[in-house]
Order: sequence, then structure tokens, then C-alpha cells
Amino acid sequence: MALRLKTKFHKSKRERPPRRRGEGRREKTLEQRAGVVGYNIWKAAFARFQNMEKAGFRFDSDDQILAVMTELVAFMVQITDRLVYEQLDETERKLLITGATSKLIETMENNLREAATEVPSDYRSRLIATLNQRFQDYAEFEYDDTGPGYGFLRYFGERVFSAMAGGDNKWAIEHVMEIEAPEILKLVKKSVGEVLGVRV
Repeated sequence: MALRLKTKFHKSKRERPPRRRGEGRREKTLEQRAGVVGYNIWKAAFARFQNMEKAGFRFDSDDQILAVMTELVAFMVQITDRLVYEQLDETERKLLITGATSKLIETMENNLREAATEVPSDYRSRLIATLNQRFQDYAEFEYDDTGPGYGFLRYFGERVFSAMAGGDNKWAIEHVMEIEAPEILKLVKKSVGEVLGVRV
């Protein structure tokens, strides 16, 4: 079943101010759009995590689940930033990434708690630290018009493998590179292109 991402904004009648004739719809702000991108990153990451479970990969603890989800969202944030790199100025990019990250962390925490996954008290600060570190790490790798280069994808696979703590998951690197990464790219491109209205 295809994953449904939020790419359109809807208002209830209560939220809609009466419009005068000839008056257009009010544009959503970049902060609002960033929040939707962040929410979509969470949804896409959770869907790929579930796909890995169905493929037979084992996750033995809440810590392992949190570590894998962190690497999935970190990769997606990187892809988002690379997709808008030449289309938004530095201030807009910072606003987008900060807003998307804030929303995805909030959504992640809420969903993990609902799933009865124990979320450490310092989880938010650890996740932000990891995201910041990944910005430095992924900056070393090539990303062009065709997408992330081999090194970029290999590093992603290695980070997920490391988060899974090895064990019986020895094929995780290849699986992430060959199965999960292409699906992630499709989902992130759809979200970024439709929500932000940029060329992907």
C-alpha cells in the first residue's frame, strides 16, 4: 500500500475568513510548509522502519529502534536540504530545516510515547546533536542532479547498520542502500516538491 503524505493544506469553515470578490487565497508561510515537510519525514521514516521489520531485520530494544529512526530521519533531512540548496537562499533554507526538524521531533516523540516506547528524557537533545553531526558527515559526500552518490548512500547504510548493533542484521547495509534509500528519495522528493513548490 502506498504511503500517503500530506502535501495539501485544508481549512475548516471556522478557520476560513470570508473572502472578498477577486481576493486570492492566503499563502502558507515557509514555517507552516516546513512543519508539513517535517511531519512527512516522520511518516516516511516510520514506514521504512516498518518495511525493514517486514523484511526480517530484528530490533531488540527501544534504544535500537530510536537509533535507527534517528538515522532514517537524519538522512531525510539531508536529502531535503540538498533538494532546496540552489532554490532557497541561506535564510530560507535555515528556516525550512529548523522548522522541519522541530516538527519531526515533536511528532516522533508523540508517536513513540503512544506506541509505549520508552523515550529517554534527553532524547530531544541527543537527536538534535546527531542531526547536527550528520550535517557535517554528509557534507563530505557527493549529491548531484541524479541524487546521492555511492559514498552518501554507503554512509547511510553503515549508520543504520551501526544503529542496529550488528548481530543477525549483516545484510542491513545493502538492504538500506538498495531498497530503502530509493523509496526514501521518492517520498522526500514528492513531499518537498509539492509542499514547497520547488523543482525536484
